[in-house]
Parts: sequence; structure tokens; C-alpha cells
Amino acid sequence: MSGPELTRRQSLGLAAMAAAAGAVGGGVSAAMASSATPSFQTKIDFKDPKWNRDSYVRLDADIDPTKEKIGWFRGNVYGVRDNEPVRTLFILDGFSFVRTKRLEDGSYRRMLREIGFYRDAKTGEIMKTWHNPYTNEDVRVVPIANDPYNYTIGEFKPQPPSYGGLNKDKPPPEPFLLDWRYGPDDTVILTTDIHLFYPNALQPDKWVRESGGAFNRVSELFTYVIKRKDLENPKLTHVKAVGSWSRITPWLPWMLMGQAPGHISYFCSFGAYDSVNDIPADIREAARAMDPKWLASPTEDYGPSLSSIENYARFQTPAPVPAGWTPPQPPPPRTLPPMPPK
Repeated sequence: MSGPELTRRQSLGLAAMAAAAGAVGGGVSAAMASSATPSFQTKIDFKDPKWNRDSYVRLDADIDPTKEKIGWFRGNVYGVRDNEPVRTLFILDGFSFVRTKRLEDGSYRRMLREIGFYRDAKTGEIMKTWHNPYTNEDVRVVPIANDPYNYTIGEFKPQPPSYGGLNKDKPPPEPFLLDWRYGPDDTVILTTDIHLFYPNALQPDKWVRESGGAFNRVSELFTYVIKRKDLENPKLTHVKAVGSWSRITPWLPWMLMGQAPGHISYFCSFGAYDSVNDIPADIREAARAMDPKWLASPTEDYGPSLSSIENYARFQTPAPVPAGWTPPQPPPPRTLPPMPPK
């Protein structure tokens, strides 16, 4: 390339940079302006939608778009049927990477991918197969692998997840006001929940052994415990919390229970890691072996955002149905012994 041509291109580039700097003001480039940390509210006001928005973004992710939050979740998964005690089936252990992007209207796009592995309830080892005590067969375990799971956090409550268009509920807009309260020892407690009933991506005519029925009924419940001083600290773009997460959901598809009576109940704790090195080595390396992308957050917004049930329908195939197979049933009701006379 000749000298004059190089000089001309350099001049065009400098002119473009100068125009961009003038557009955003203060001599800051457009790229830098888009990644600058937004201002946020720290004075606690439970009834202010903007404070709710900013505080929830700082809890759920990091309000600084150049940073990512590494979340963790771990707990037991239970099987619930009539006429018998609840059973501990296995352990869920997983993590997520999330970052945010501020939108023009002042809301935030939260961009996340998450992965979770099931461990043996006795040994703690990551399971590839699991012996289903309800059907007395060994089944292949399918990890949770959701990429992405994105939504917008603004001054109004987000719409319920659409799950690829399956959930069509569209409630009217409501101010984004969450259920906060002051707790002991100078803490703040936040509780959130969501309850859904929507068409199942795994319809039982095709997914005979995987489907719990034509509709999914799912509830998720969260409790966060936060240090009040952290919420009020303007230097903290991410506020750490610990808490509990519960999920009530149909039998997991890979359990091959079909439309058996009963359901699954997750009861987990959650928090945030400081570094990727804090992730338990076995699940970190298992995730890396699946795809290194699981060890970083998305940098762009894309979709669709689906739950593990919808992803199962996309990436798995229906299991064979043995001749004469029927879903397992709970034991018959127990009868009480005669009451002694008074």
C-alpha cells in the first residue's frame, strides 16, 4: 500500500473518531460511552420503581456492562407422590454467567447462560446415569444447559417468559415493585415468585415417556438476604446476596416417568462466586468439556430464551416405549388403625 493512500485512510479514520467523540461529548468515544457504568440509585426506597430496577440489576447481575457476575446454585431435588414420604432423588450443582446492557429507555437487558449438573445423593459424584426407583430402570441424565436465558429489567414488571411462544399470558403493565423488607442484623430481605401454567413443549402423543401432560405447571420462589450497607454503597455495581431457590415442576423428562402422578421439588441455596476458579473443579471442567462458552457470559443479546424443558424438546429425541408400558403409580392409600376408645 502506498504512502499517500495510507495517509488518506488514516485521515478518514481520525475524522470519524472526532465526529464520534463530538457526538457523545467530553472527548469520550462512542464505544467507551456505551460501556460506561450507568448511574444508579442507592437510597433505599421500596416504593420507587427506579430504585427497585437498579437494586435488582445489582443483585441479579452487575450494573457495570464491562463486568460479569458468576452465580452458583446447589441443593437437593425431591420426588413427591401421594401416600408415601418425599424422597431425596439427587443433588443439583450449577452456575451461571451474566452481564447487563443498558437500553435507551433506561431499562437493562440481562444476558445469561447457565448450566447445572446432577450429583448422586450419596456419593456426590456427577451422574451420567441414574437408577430411577419409581420405574426400577437406569436412565441417562441430561444436565441443565440454558443458553441464553435473557430478559429486560425496567420500571415495569417484565412479562412472564414466553418459552418460545408456548406461554401466551400477557398481564397488563405493573410498576416494578418487589417484596422487600428489613431483616435482622442490618439486612434487607427480598422475596420473589412466579407461577406459570402453559402448554408443554413435550406433548404426550410424541413424548410418551418424557411428558408430564399437555400443560406444564411450574412455580419458582426466591429469597435473598442482603447487607443493607451494600445496597447503599455507590461503589458497588454488584451487590452480593445469599438465599434460597425453590422450584416445583413436573417430573424431569429424562426420568422417563410419563404422566405418572406426582412432581419434582427443588430446594437450593444460591450466591455468587468471586472467580471462575471458585467453581467446583469437577463441574467447571465438565462444563468446559461440553463447550468453553459455559465459562463466560454472553456479550450480545440473542435468543430465544428457553427453559430446560423447551431445550430438551429441541435437542433430545423421544425414548422408545416398551410394549405394555404404563406410568408408575404411587402406592395405595394407607388405612389408619382403629382409634382406641376414649
